[in-house]
Amino acid sequence: MNNVTLNRPIAVFDAGIGSYAIARKIADRFPGQDVLYFADRASFPYGGKGRTELLAVMRRTIERLESFGPAAIVIASNAPSVMVLDDLKDWSPTPIIGVFPPVRRALETSVAKRIAVLGVASLISSSEIRGYVGRESAGQGNVDLVSASDLVELVENGKFLTDPETTLAAVRAKLGTLHPDTDVATLSSTHLPWLLRYFEQAGPRLRFLDPADDVVAAVGSYATPGSGTFRTLVSECEGYDLADFQRMLARLGLDLTIERV
Repeated sequence: MNNVTLNRPIAVFDAGIGSYAIARKIADRFPGQDVLYFADRASFPYGGKGRTELLAVMRRTIERLESFGPAAIVIASNAPSVMVLDDLKDWSPTPIIGVFPPVRRALETSVAKRIAVLGVASLISSSEIRGYVGRESAGQGNVDLVSASDLVELVENGKFLTDPETTLAAVRAKLGTLHPDTDVATLSSTHLPWLLRYFEQAGPRLRFLDPADDVVAAVGSYATPGSGTFRTLVSECEGYDLADFQRMLARLGLDLTIERV
């Protein structure tokens, strides 16, 4: 275990590589802020879990991260943010920040007033996302909920790096399911922005929104001066082991010192 002391870090986690981009944006936006990034691959995918199991995973993970004395914890995953964040805020003494589909911003951006929310299956099928979309859209347009769990898998298993033809075909097929009037789509799994170049190639007339900037803004009130340490924790399971994660980081050109937990 790394013995580097963190001073009130911002902890960021999801079920794999998806949350790295948010963790890095926080580190870049707040120089000197200590950041604790946890890739919880042992629990992948969050999007395949029901509400009860997801809540148990979130509580277990938050308790682990609270041992580092964080100023705030970011659940960098749309499914648990929409489905169980309120329960977690009531339960944890640490400020918990979630990531949400930018429905309102997407509708404001859309000319046709028809948007798509792309996310994991459990999110898209949940009553919580329907309630959230209803509140955020306020009848100002049409919002289609589209499962993209198959695309999330292409990111977590690294195929988006090793098999670009298959990845592009899968993204093109997904966009082919959208209503023809759709002109804005939200990438509402933190894995999906890794596929942005594929989305833009497959859907040049569409605009794609990433909610990461909203998360970084929300972190601002918890920023705490530290040494600027970026610490990486990774869990693993069969099919998603540490060596595979390290190979993916190398292909992405990321040099991270990994601690297995």
